[in-house]
Amino acid sequence: MQVRVRRHGERPRWTAWTMRLVTAMALSLSVIVLSSSTVSASALSITVRGNHLVNQDGQTIRLLGVDRSGAEYKCVTSNKIFDGPSNAASVKTMVSWHINAVRVPLNEDCWLGINGVVTGGAEYRDQIVRYVRTLESFGLYVILDLHWSAPGTHIAATQWPMADADHSPAFWKSMAVTFKSDHAVIFDLFNEPYIKSWPCWRNGCQTSYGLNGSNVYYQTAGMQQLVNAVRSTGATTPLMLGGLAFSSDETSWRQFEPRDPDHQLVVSFHTYSWGNCNNVSCWSATIAPLAKSFPVVTGEFGEDGCTDTYDLTFMPWADQHGVSYVGWTWDATDEGWDCSSGPALIEDYDGTPTAYGVALKDHLAQLAKSSK
Repeated sequence: MQVRVRRHGERPRWTAWTMRLVTAMALSLSVIVLSSSTVSASALSITVRGNHLVNQDGQTIRLLGVDRSGAEYKCVTSNKIFDGPSNAASVKTMVSWHINAVRVPLNEDCWLGINGVVTGGAEYRDQIVRYVRTLESFGLYVILDLHWSAPGTHIAATQWPMADADHSPAFWKSMAVTFKSDHAVIFDLFNEPYIKSWPCWRNGCQTSYGLNGSNVYYQTAGMQQLVNAVRSTGATTPLMLGGLAFSSDETSWRQFEPRDPDHQLVVSFHTYSWGNCNNVSCWSATIAPLAKSFPVVTGEFGEDGCTDTYDLTFMPWADQHGVSYVGWTWDATDEGWDCSSGPALIEDYDGTPTAYGVALKDHLAQLAKSSK
């Protein structure tokens, strides 16, 4: 089992993996874009209205939930898609924490079935569709996140600086076709950009990534291109866009906001105790002003060391400013996650919280009690 240490911007890597399928680039766009399954309409609905998210009844809602890591990396080197269970019983356990949303990180190559991943294509897509249906059957909204991607024939086995022009637009076209009729999902267009330029963030550019001792140069897909890819299918899904510095720098988000004909953009914010913008002063200066004009969803937050001081500071602040938040991560320590070195919320898939996870569980329970 690979050791997974959740540090800011890091994800598991398989540096020994060298398999490359040159023929992958020969795939026609029609083959890449089409998905074998589509999701029927859910009774749930979520949309952007002004600076709020609203449900099917027009009521303002915040997304309060957990990340469910696994589908971004398991498929690369194994015949599994999820890390731990994905059945109804496991979702029922998640719901017992009073969540209303789950963020599901995904792998571009596995979804498209390219570059030699072990479990990809129709099998991967069908399993993701099934999981989304299961989550929604428990009244949960689902954030689908492009977590791992890679250009050309490089396998998506780690986190690159920005989405790639080679495959990421095709990934989002396929996702949009698949979930076009499902109005209970949100698309998180790229997990954690760590390019240096806001024009590059929006419009794309040439950048590089250090891989196996050398720099790989590639053309990125900017956020505008990814928005266009989704909207080209007719899908009106809300779209989350994280800023620079691993989605923790939102200082120029408004200035470089992409054009969206459907006006369904959401600010995606990540905050960790060890990262950028990790204090009340920064949140009040940068996030609070954005929250007056756009919905803000904190797609990841947490701390390491199995402590909860940081989370107990951030959650009340977010509550006060109408900001949504999703805790990293609903993955168990008995599966190899370790809350002492990264934010693992649970000891096991029975939902036993770690010392770190207690804060989120108790806080959501308190919010649920006060809302009655």
